[in-house]
Amino acid sequence: MTHAHEHRPDPVTPVDTDISLDDALLETEEWESGYDDEPTDGTDPEETTGDYDLAERHALRRVAGLSTELEDISEVEYRQLRLERVVLVGVWTDGSVADAENSMAELALLAETAGSQVLDALYQRRQSPDPATYIGRGKVDGLREIVQATGADTVICDGELAPSQLRNLEDRVKVKVVDRTALILDIFAQHAKSREGQAQVELAQLSYMKQRLRGWGGNLSRQAGGRVAGGAGIGGRGPGETKIETDRRRINTKIAKLRRELAHMRTTRDTKRSERRRHQVPSVAIAGYTNAGKSSLLNRLTDAGVLVEDALFATLDPTTRRTTTSDGRVYTMSDTVGFVRHLPHQLVEAFRSTLEEVADSDLVLHVVDGSHPDPEGQLAAVREVFAEIGADKVPELVVINKADAADPMVLSRLRAREPHSVVVSAKTGEGIAEALAAVEADLPHPGVAIEALLPYERGDLLNRIHVSGEVESVEHTGDGSLVRGRVHEGLAGELEPYLVTSGRS
Repeated sequence: MTHAHEHRPDPVTPVDTDISLDDALLETEEWESGYDDEPTDGTDPEETTGDYDLAERHALRRVAGLSTELEDISEVEYRQLRLERVVLVGVWTDGSVADAENSMAELALLAETAGSQVLDALYQRRQSPDPATYIGRGKVDGLREIVQATGADTVICDGELAPSQLRNLEDRVKVKVVDRTALILDIFAQHAKSREGQAQVELAQLSYMKQRLRGWGGNLSRQAGGRVAGGAGIGGRGPGETKIETDRRRINTKIAKLRRELAHMRTTRDTKRSERRRHQVPSVAIAGYTNAGKSSLLNRLTDAGVLVEDALFATLDPTTRRTTTSDGRVYTMSDTVGFVRHLPHQLVEAFRSTLEEVADSDLVLHVVDGSHPDPEGQLAAVREVFAEIGADKVPELVVINKADAADPMVLSRLRAREPHSVVVSAKTGEGIAEALAAVEADLPHPGVAIEALLPYERGDLLNRIHVSGEVESVEHTGDGSLVRGRVHEGLAGELEPYLVTSGRS
C-alpha cells in the first residue's frame, strides 16, 4: 500500500536562468494570477440584483430523472404539479392552422418555463371542445398510446378544463392532467418573490382550486352523523358536514384572510402613488406581452439592473425607477407583469392592485416583440387586458422591440398599423434615443406658463422648476434669474410673488 507521506517528488529539472530583462517583463505581462485582483468588498461592480436573481433561479432548476415524487399518480395534489415529461394537447376551434401552431408553441414555452421537458404534442380541429373529455373519445385513445410510448407523466391541455373533463381524461390516460390555467399559476408560484406577489399568486391558486375540489373514491362525500359525531348523541345526529364542504370552507377562510392582507399591502402602494401625485411626478408604465423585452427595456432606459431571462413570466414583481428627461424633469418608469393570451381571470383579479399601476400611469409603453410570429395577436391580447383593468384610456406609445432579430417587412407592417410607435432593440441599443425622445414628448406638460424674476438667494425655486417643470430659457440679470417656462399649479402659487407675467393653457 502506498501512503501519502511515502510520495517522493520528481527530480527538479534544471532551468535556463539566462533570461533577458525584456523577456522577463513580457512573461510578467502575460501571466495571470489565480486569485481575484478585484476589490475585496465581496461584490462585483458589474453585477446587479437581476444577475443574483437569475443565478438563484438557475440553481433551482429541476433535473430530469431525479424526481422523488410518488409513482402513484393519484397521490399527487394540484399544488404539487409534476411537470417533468409532458405531452401537449390542443383543440383548434377557429382561426388558421398558423394560429393553432402558434398557440401550441406558446404552450410549449410555458411548459419549459415551468421546468418540464416537452416530449410530444397533438391538436385537432373541432367546432367546440368535447364536453366530456375535451378532445373526444377517439383522440383520448391515441393520447393514451402516446403517453405510454413516450413515458410521459403529465398531459397539459391548451385551455381551461372543467373538473369533469379533468377527471375523465385522467381516468382514461392514467397520468396527471393539467390545464393551461394551472400551468400559468404554477409558473407564477415559482417566480413570485415579494410578499405581495406571493399572496396574490396564492389567492389566484385558491380561487382556481375551490371550483375543482374532488377526491379519490368517495372520501369527499363522507359524512359524520350519529355516534360518529363526537359522541353528541341526541341532537347531534344527522347528515353532518361532508369532507368537500369542510375543504371549501377552509379555502374560503384562507381567501378572506389573503384579501385582507392584500388590502393592507395596497395602502402602501397607494401612499407611494399619492406622494408622486402630490409632487406632480409623471409616471410611465412599461406593459406588454410576456417575454416581449419589458425588463430589458427598463434596464436600457434607466439602468435598473432587474432580472432578464428568455422565458415567459420571468419577472412578476413590479419595479419602479426614477429617471429624468433631457431637460431635467423627473418622472418614474415602472416594469409590470406580462400578459398572455387567455390570461386566467383569477390572476387578473388577484393582481388587480399591481395592474392598477398601468391604469393610473400618465403614459403606457406598450412593448411588442417584433420577431414573434404573430405580433398583432400580442397587441390585441394585451389591449384586451387593458380594457378589463380600465387602462384603455391611458395614452399609449407602442414600442416594437427586438429589431435586431425581426423581419424588416414585419417591422414596416407594424409601423403602418401603429402610427404612434418606435422601433428599438433593447439588446443592441438601437432606437433607444428615439424612444426616450418619444416618451418625453408624450409626458403630460405642466399647465401654467410663467415668466418669473427669481432673486439669486432663491435658487431652490429655480431647481424645483428644473425638476418638476419645463424651462424654456434662463437669463441671469443684475436683479436675479429671469426664468420662462411651464410649471404645475402648486409651484405656480409659490412663484406668484416673483412673476413678471403668467398665463394658463
